[in-house]
Amino acid sequence: MVGSVGNGLADLGASMNGNGKAAAEPLPMEMDPPADVMAAAAAAAAAEGEAASNGRREIVMGRNVHTSCFAVKEPDADDEETGEREATMASVLALYRRSLVERTKHHLGYPYNLDFDYGALGQLQHFSINNLGDPFIESNYGVHSRQFEVGVLDWFARLWDLEKDEYWGYITNCGTEGNLHGILVGREVFPDGILYASRESHYSVFKAARMYRMDCVKVDTLMSGEIDCADFQRKILQNRDKPAIINVNIGTTVKGAVDDLDLVIKTLEESGFKDRFYIHCDGALFGLMIPFVKKAPKVTFKKPIGSVSVSGHKFVGCPMPCGVQITRLKHINALSSNVEYLASRDATIMGSRNGHAPIFLWYTLNRKGYRGFQKEVQKCLRNAHYLKDCLKEAGIGAMLNELSSTVVFERPKDEEFVRRWQLACEGNIAHVVVMPSVNIDKLDYFLNELVEKRATWYKDGISKPPCIARDLGVENCLCGLHK
Repeated sequence: MVGSVGNGLADLGASMNGNGKAAAEPLPMEMDPPADVMAAAAAAAAAEGEAASNGRREIVMGRNVHTSCFAVKEPDADDEETGEREATMASVLALYRRSLVERTKHHLGYPYNLDFDYGALGQLQHFSINNLGDPFIESNYGVHSRQFEVGVLDWFARLWDLEKDEYWGYITNCGTEGNLHGILVGREVFPDGILYASRESHYSVFKAARMYRMDCVKVDTLMSGEIDCADFQRKILQNRDKPAIINVNIGTTVKGAVDDLDLVIKTLEESGFKDRFYIHCDGALFGLMIPFVKKAPKVTFKKPIGSVSVSGHKFVGCPMPCGVQITRLKHINALSSNVEYLASRDATIMGSRNGHAPIFLWYTLNRKGYRGFQKEVQKCLRNAHYLKDCLKEAGIGAMLNELSSTVVFERPKDEEFVRRWQLACEGNIAHVVVMPSVNIDKLDYFLNELVEKRATWYKDGISKPPCIARDLGVENCLCGLHK
């Protein structure tokens, strides 16, 4: 389906015919959106088409256009007898499932592992599982999964070399929550500290600075996307009287760059910050991959770091957003507070947490273990190198960082192609994140379509591929000037 990602009307209102073209298939009568919603959708689609023709998809702030709304209709008095409503909803859900299957086939730009089978856990969907408060202190609420949550936390603590009696953590609702918590712990350890983060850090890091009203300094990056420690040193020396709270990226969002943790620590200590810094490691994707990459620098609590977070719905492949946050136990008391009605303590961000997520994580960790993840990491790295080499052979500028499975390349000219393959773009570059669910066949499918489309985009000889030398370096650019 060629409709934009997240546009329910575009995706659900069409199916693929034998020629791969979108064929109209109307929604069931009772679920048709109101006329004003359809008009808004048409206007949005027209605006989107105009933006696409201009080469970019515009983001319009300050208005809600309900282009993906399925209205909730109150049941009629005789619904229970006729069963028509159940049939209508089943039809909509069947269409929605088909759209999910189709969009999964063309999913390359975001770091989600879509290769999983949790059929064995279907029996638990009938329970409202909520992990309230501290994972290590049972509350009065008995329908929880703390025993699974602590088992998962123990596994990650071992991975990062922290003893059971020295760590504290919990299963978060997403990767952003892990960053919010890690930076909050850093601020509690050093209330007057300044937050430092590279310009290519995830936006949640800067969101945390706004939420906590922290002074935040953005640090320049190298061409690879890795933090520039020379600029980092210059900036911390300008604030040598204030402790430093540092976000270290174990894989940046766009380029997949891994900050040099050892060099960051060395820079801090040589600049007079010994025992006056707190490091949070944002390992959303690569935090679980890098332990299995040969010769990769180790992320370990044997080094003076304060916390590590990873996402559970990325490399692990959990079907709902979640994450893991681990910190040192000695830091957590400042955040904890007694909650009488829970008969527990709480030091989490959200309080209530998805109790199903720890079970899904536990299930996968038991099935795969360290060896299973190691094999998947090696497969991802091999396939990422294959994609990068094929792009360059086709004359398309591309870059792959040494410790990464994120292949960065020139942004496709056609925004419809970008949306079809759900590519993440920034300026003149786009990327594909090679995950365990991305095999060679899928990459070949993408490559063949990209090469074919690209030949039509630039056939007039007037339009030229973008120069990406400023983004990826001259050596990785294959535009007319840098071939």
